[in-house]
Amino acid sequence: MSYRLGVDVGGTFTDLLLVNEKTGELHTAKVPSTPDDSSRGVFNGIHRVCKNADIQPGEITSVMHGTTVATNTILTGTGAKVGLITTKGYRQVLQIARSFVPGGLGGWVIYNKSDPIAPLALTIEADERMSSKGEVISSLKVGKLAKDIKELSKKGIEAVTVSLINSFANDKHEKEIRAQIKKKKLLPKIPVSLSSEVVPEMQEYERTITTVANSYVRPKVAEYVKNLQNGLKKMRKDIKLQILRSDGGLASAKASSDSPVSLLMSGPAGGVSGAIWIAKQAGYENLLTFDMGGTSTDVSLVKDGKAEQSRETSVGDVTVRASSVDVRTVGAGGGSIAHVPELTGALRVGPQSAGAEPGPAAYNKGGTEPTVTDANVVLGYMPSGVELGGDSEWKIRKDLAQESVKSVAKALGLSINKAAAGIIDIVNENMYGALRLVSVEKGYDPREFALIGFGGAGPLHANALGKLINSWPVIIPPGPGVLCAYGDVTTNIQDESSMSFIRKFKDTTKEEVVNIFTNLEKKASKSLDAENSPKKNRTTSFQVDIRYHGQGLTITVDFDLSDLKKKGLNAIGDKFDEQHEQLFTFSLDAEKELVNLRAVVKDKALSIKAPSVGRGSKEPTKKSIIDDNATVFMEGKNQIAKIYRRSLLKQGNVVKGPAIVTEMDSTTLILSGHNGQIDKFGNILINPDA
Repeated sequence: MSYRLGVDVGGTFTDLLLVNEKTGELHTAKVPSTPDDSSRGVFNGIHRVCKNADIQPGEITSVMHGTTVATNTILTGTGAKVGLITTKGYRQVLQIARSFVPGGLGGWVIYNKSDPIAPLALTIEADERMSSKGEVISSLKVGKLAKDIKELSKKGIEAVTVSLINSFANDKHEKEIRAQIKKKKLLPKIPVSLSSEVVPEMQEYERTITTVANSYVRPKVAEYVKNLQNGLKKMRKDIKLQILRSDGGLASAKASSDSPVSLLMSGPAGGVSGAIWIAKQAGYENLLTFDMGGTSTDVSLVKDGKAEQSRETSVGDVTVRASSVDVRTVGAGGGSIAHVPELTGALRVGPQSAGAEPGPAAYNKGGTEPTVTDANVVLGYMPSGVELGGDSEWKIRKDLAQESVKSVAKALGLSINKAAAGIIDIVNENMYGALRLVSVEKGYDPREFALIGFGGAGPLHANALGKLINSWPVIIPPGPGVLCAYGDVTTNIQDESSMSFIRKFKDTTKEEVVNIFTNLEKKASKSLDAENSPKKNRTTSFQVDIRYHGQGLTITVDFDLSDLKKKGLNAIGDKFDEQHEQLFTFSLDAEKELVNLRAVVKDKALSIKAPSVGRGSKEPTKKSIIDDNATVFMEGKNQIAKIYRRSLLKQGNVVKGPAIVTEMDSTTLILSGHNGQIDKFGNILINPDA
């Protein structure tokens, strides 16, 4: 027997999904994350899930891993000491940056700009110059540069970035610098990142900050991947490790170590991939995804079974040019702390979080501050005595939750129940705002989309979010707390290749553009060749960043290469007009201009069918009811609710709200005036009562 393992490391819990590659049988596990060393939590989880499945760890043949190591490295400022080599006259490229207005009116007054992750003191200049067309204007002066690099080497740098002006058009000088570093052993064993390899596109600041970010996280990610590989190889020598990229595809361990800037949204991308897989089998391809964990909430939009993509990824103050699933994150999670500032006297929730240690007060792990989880426990939405992740050491304590919420209730002059309800209302509004950003503000009507709620805390809030944004049904998949791991294990290997090609439509031909895309496809295929991916299993998608001539903004357009061959450049131009009109309510009869071209090559994903559940009647069986007289505080008053065991619910069962559905990794709340129907695959489809 061979098994495939999906692993997702979150801020609070590490989730695992084990799949029997022959039978499709699934096993899950959930263990506390270990922030000091994420790999410890991973191996704890592996032993737990193997025990659940009654197998030996050596039977696992491949591991697909969603990681937050790169993200956390930037957020915590614990990356490498980066040296930067740029073109003479451009030493301050990171300091000048781009115009940015933080927040609303007067936001700049309180804004504290972070220092660049490659400081000026560690930046040196190369005497060279390349034209925007790739012509050598001034050859690289090696002698002076070698002396400067030698001085730089004395300052304890741990990674080097080379980002020269117009290297996207000709990378000759960047490669010469790397060769000099290695040849003369000026910086032995220190990783060197070239901007022409990391992001070969125009705009020197974006290209430089992206490559610097790659260097900044590279040593830490490489060390983590190496430790993980070594630990896995003790289980099985030929085990394969692949890491989830920000764009929802998988990369090899080596590619992840060399280009970790592509991993910054690895965690959230796994959830979106899992949601797409679950919803597609249930018959839904237009989705709003809602992933609420212990620390934050991630939302995204899926149209026709494909996640919206973004060409920019932001982590803290750092924004890089790297393809990622267009995920919006808010500091709202189960561990978000509620407080009432003395100055305003108004209730605030988050972004501070209790995290995994000590966690919410209700966890009985030493936490005392009131959190969103504690508010849910107080209101009865999360029953007292529930074992988190099926672990008897993590039992919910209502008395501790009530004690923690008392401080908020006292500050507001409200009862404990009303204070808890206020906490829930505010966190729901915060998440509602994020959902509007990915739907309404992009020209989409949320009423045309289903809402899928997952993550450890998502199912508790999904019904309320569906009500706020009017998206139905609200889908709660089985095992919602480990859905990110589903995404890791059901996605595929992919890579991309891009280049800047700035041409008006009239200044190029379809033949020239088709030829470039063909070469980009070949380049992107090399990493799949290295993974021995069969060519017959691959698919390629093509993208172009396009704008009206004279416009600063570009819009990314997906298209079919066969359409380009048949219809010419209008196949791209017509799609651009449509997207421009959707976003801005108008399009122009103006000259269009190509900016960046991109090819994305994907391997075929593992074919896994969601397990189906047995049929039942409309009324759930009595065996599925844990408590038929539970008290919940809802709509300003106490109400009687039923508590169900999800594993005993059958296809066709209708659960009427108010109701609570419990399972190993999450708890689902169905509000009064709503009902949840169980479909063929065990999903709960929540809709308003007719």
